[in-house]
Amino acid sequence: MTATTTVDPSEIAKFEAMAAEWWDPNGKFKPLHMLNPCRLDYLTSQIAEEFDRDLGQNRPFDGLRLLDIGCGGGLLCEPMARLGATVVGVDAAGGNIPVAQAHARQSGLTIDYRHTTAEAMAEAGEAFDVVLNMEVVEHVADPLAYLAACQRLLNPGGLHLCSTINRTAKSFAAAIVGAEYVMRWLPRGTHDWARFITPDELYDLLRKAGFDPVDRKGFQFNPVSWRWSLSDRDLSVNYVTASLKPA
Repeated sequence: MTATTTVDPSEIAKFEAMAAEWWDPNGKFKPLHMLNPCRLDYLTSQIAEEFDRDLGQNRPFDGLRLLDIGCGGGLLCEPMARLGATVVGVDAAGGNIPVAQAHARQSGLTIDYRHTTAEAMAEAGEAFDVVLNMEVVEHVADPLAYLAACQRLLNPGGLHLCSTINRTAKSFAAAIVGAEYVMRWLPRGTHDWARFITPDELYDLLRKAGFDPVDRKGFQFNPVSWRWSLSDRDLSVNYVTASLKPA
């Protein structure tokens, strides 16, 4: 039986065109490189709390199987592997996989990278303790079906971490006008504001997909210090959620 898919070919083509630049901190993925330290702080703290791990220990995520959907060049897979997790990175944009594989080899890391989709992985019966779903849900054709596939990929009691962009006037100014037209960090047309999802909409989708949402935080950019930080209140542009699959 052929697995259904929520992949939008036009969205995948955008990221295929940028694949070779994933590890250039001043290239088209500069916004992600800038966001990554703050993003990792949130992800690692949520994983450590849920699975009672001490981040001060060597390889605190040993024994955890982690999936990064839409892994790109491996910006999250590599630090998770260094923390001890068994990491699988998947991407529907096939051009990203050789880039990620080559960089992992150069870094001396063992990461299982695959050109596939969440739906195909779920259909194959794969199961993980943690699923990372970063900046993907706004690019898929059917967010609810996609999140339901993510839910099926988790073991009971597993942790799902999902980030996206809020649909606000501020996000239009920052993510589209600022990043694509003014700073030219991303090619024009990378994001479609109409596909952005509000935090309440995402919580509703997560619940419908069978998750129990437990936390959400905003990623707040300071143009003076040129740094990102977590915010309990400001979810007006980028934000992240943590959800559990019922045990």
